[in-house]
Amino acid sequence: MSLSLSKKRKKELRKLQGTVNKVLEAQRSVAADAADMAREAGRQLSAINSETIRPEASKKYHEYVEPYVERAQPYVEKGYRSSSKFFNGTVIPAAGGVIGRAIGAYDATASKLGKKTIVVEPPKKKSSAGAVIAAVLGIAAAVGIFVVAWKTLSADDELWVADEAVAAPDA
Repeated sequence: MSLSLSKKRKKELRKLQGTVNKVLEAQRSVAADAADMAREAGRQLSAINSETIRPEASKKYHEYVEPYVERAQPYVEKGYRSSSKFFNGTVIPAAGGVIGRAIGAYDATASKLGKKTIVVEPPKKKSSAGAVIAAVLGIAAAVGIFVVAWKTLSADDELWVADEAVAAPDA
């Protein structure tokens, strides 16, 4: 059984194909325009961030967070000193004693069996108060920025996109 189309059917199919191509081109155009608008919205959001949110966040950080950071600094330093003293004065000597006894026992058995002895090098000092202070300041700054952004965005209804059509602002 052969399947042949009439001239009228072929003409209708060609017409439909042309309509489909026009609709597809229109959709591509709309998608390109939407992408351009999304890029522009991103640029505008970046400008709003640098003009409004960042200065406000910095102001609020200096107003609310920085005084507490300055007040907390002596306590952080005191806590660091006391924990360092405890660690260096109690934990390290106890751990060193346990490890020393274990290595001594191993050396004693190894020497009887004719094996090599273990040589342990002292650990290098790596502790620093700067890392602790930087972490506390980073967390405080992140919380401050979050609070400022939340207050700024929740208080200003004009920042949200309206359901009506967008009109160009008056220049």
